[in-house]
Amino acid sequence: GPNYQVTAQVNQVRPGGKAQSAHRDYHLGFQTADQSARYPAHAHEVTATLTLQGAVAHCDMPIESGPTKLLPFSQLYPAGFLGFHEADHRDHFEEAHVQVALEKGDAVFFNPALFHAAGENRSRDINRMVNLLQVSSAFGRAMEAVDRRSMTAALFPALVALKQGGRLSASELDAAIAACAEGYSFPTNLDTDPPVGGLAPESQADLMRRAVSEGWTTDHLKDALGQMSARQAA
Repeated sequence: GPNYQVTAQVNQVRPGGKAQSAHRDYHLGFQTADQSARYPAHAHEVTATLTLQGAVAHCDMPIESGPTKLLPFSQLYPAGFLGFHEADHRDHFEEAHVQVALEKGDAVFFNPALFHAAGENRSRDINRMVNLLQVSSAFGRAMEAVDRRSMTAALFPALVALKQGGRLSASELDAAIAACAEGYSFPTNLDTDPPVGGLAPESQADLMRRAVSEGWTTDHLKDALGQMSARQAA
């Protein structure tokens, strides 16, 4: 949906790196079984809909290098955030998983509730490296902290130059802004940051779109971002 957030990190597994155990990921996948059991059933169902995971291969990754093992359709298992901790579930995963070789530049996207595990790197000379992506719903919490104010100010001059040069379509501009700026208006302080002409205050992404459209300078944008942060934190 709209106002999603994108975070990324590099993951490297050198030759000899051992395989992971089957697991699910963020949010409840990063809890122990006892901790997960404290959350109601509907939270187990909803959490998997709040994140899309991805990986972009930085090198060729044949099976011997240990690309991620996946268990198709396991994201549909309602009790999976508890089940993946159990030995019999992990045994079944090892018997039934699939593994796909990747070439440099290939991308894989999957639900965080899919049972998966990084494979063992049995190669002699392949440093398996991927860029791990997390696309988070506006209504969830991203796993990593990102300084989106600084990112927005740094990206702005490039966006303006690309737009003025006719090298950026409207959809590409929206995608770049969404991947960089905070698209959701909350959390904020509604006493100091009240909605103006709408139901929610202007978001960082809205501000950035307006700055690109109106031809602001970078200093003007930085000043506006500072004022926005002050209103939200007051």
